[in-house]
Amino acid sequence: MPFNPKFTITPKNNKALVEIERVRGFLDAVKLKDNWIADMQRKALILESHHSTHIEGTALSLEQAQSILEGRKLKGVRGDKADPGNYRKIQNYVINSLTREIIYTPPAPIEVPHLMREFVDWINKAGDLSSVLIAGIAQFQFVHIHPFMDGNGRTARLLSTLILYKTGYDFKRLFTISEYYDKDRSSYYSAIQSVRNNAMDMTGWLEYFVTGLRLQMKEIKQKGEQIIRQDIKLQKIKKLGLNVRQEKAIKYLLRTGAISVGEYQAAASCIRRTAQRDLEDMMEKGIIKAVAKSQTDPTRHYVLL
Repeated sequence: MPFNPKFTITPKNNKALVEIERVRGFLDAVKLKDNWIADMQRKALILESHHSTHIEGTALSLEQAQSILEGRKLKGVRGDKADPGNYRKIQNYVINSLTREIIYTPPAPIEVPHLMREFVDWINKAGDLSSVLIAGIAQFQFVHIHPFMDGNGRTARLLSTLILYKTGYDFKRLFTISEYYDKDRSSYYSAIQSVRNNAMDMTGWLEYFVTGLRLQMKEIKQKGEQIIRQDIKLQKIKKLGLNVRQEKAIKYLLRTGAISVGEYQAAASCIRRTAQRDLEDMMEKGIIKAVAKSQTDPTRHYVLL
């Protein structure tokens, strides 16, 4: 039997899909500076790497995720001896990373090749179905087949993201859908399991998937609007005459609201004396002012006027 997913497009899904399209239109139309976009994309990639591995029970910190993306190798990476790139030849199981209980037994290894062929054939012929729904169905079905010994969940999430990217739903590559799943892993597992509990009807899972993407899109739109406001402020401040170091520090200030001398050094890559001189210059120009960190901590911080 060829793969033929069963689902209903509910009013909830229709509403979420409309909202996703609105954000897509906003991001297609908005003009964000390349350096802002590059910075947001880098942070999104680090967050996605961190949360996607964390869902599977791998304690990969944000710093470790950044190190990997910068090309540095880590020892003892999970799955390096799990015959990567080849379909599994033995039975595997899906285990809840929180409770360690077996929650699903995938198809037998002998069934995997033809299940994958049928699955890929369906993706290539999905036709007029919304790309968002195709991505959601693909994510579930890949996890359901569980074709590899390890990394199936992460690969499934990458596959759904790739489908979105290739069909014009890249949202400037700023979303981190795994962050939504990782915030409440029990709901994520329940949404996947709901398909198997309902005679393979994917409606509940698709509602969960589309809702997660909608919330991510809402956050991206808010970040985009914030960056536009920040850029307007930056352009006004730059007219007062800033050096490259000061511009970097102002961007940091716009993101965080305050900056210390040490943070200035890190943001601008300079020594402490230079940082202090730059900060004094900006105070004289009426761009920033010095304040105490808190009532109990008199350490000086600098904020925009």
